Amino acid sequence: MLLILRHGETEWNVAGRMQGGLDSPLTARGRQQARDQGAILRAAGLGQLPLLVSPLGRAMQTARLALPGVAPQPDPRLAEVAMGHWQGLTRDEIAANWPEALDDPHPFRWKFRAPGGESFEQLADRLGAFAAERPGPAIVVTHGVTSQVLRGILLGMDLESMAGLEDRQGCVWHVGEGQHMALDCEA
Repeated sequence: MLLILRHGETEWNVAGRMQGGLDSPLTARGRQQARDQGAILRAAGLGQLPLLVSPLGRAMQTARLALPGVAPQPDPRLAEVAMGHWQGLTRDEIAANWPEALDDPHPFRWKFRAPGGESFEQLADRLGAFAAERPGPAIVVTHGVTSQVLRGILLGMDLESMAGLEDRQGCVWHVGEGQHMALDCEA
């Protein structure tokens, strides 16, 4: 069983900028989302599980706010999909410089086409390795695309189905034994 959290809202989320391996600070709302996620975990009696975290600042900050006193264990396999030359850009800026990039109507595939970025197969390989090695129940703090792909791998989904998984901030996703459910999500 994994409890999967997406980091809290960041300034770049609000601005619509692709973060990938770059970082942006959590907003006040993002800091509150992190604290709320911690409250959800504690209310369910799950706040003392191992805390596995993307090493990127926004995920580490979320983990520390959600579960103060629990030592986060950084795992680079939980980092967000690398967006290469698109990191720091908005969709409009990407479209202006790479007009064909967003032509695909698929809501997900375009995120794996950034020049110098990471392919779906590369992301799936590192997350598949993480999933295969996890020793038992844990809390995972990660990112939007990474969360969708990790949950999809754990549920045996294909790329099309993964694209349909929610990736909102403020949620705690319980994934285990072929089941997927939100313990809670902000509205």
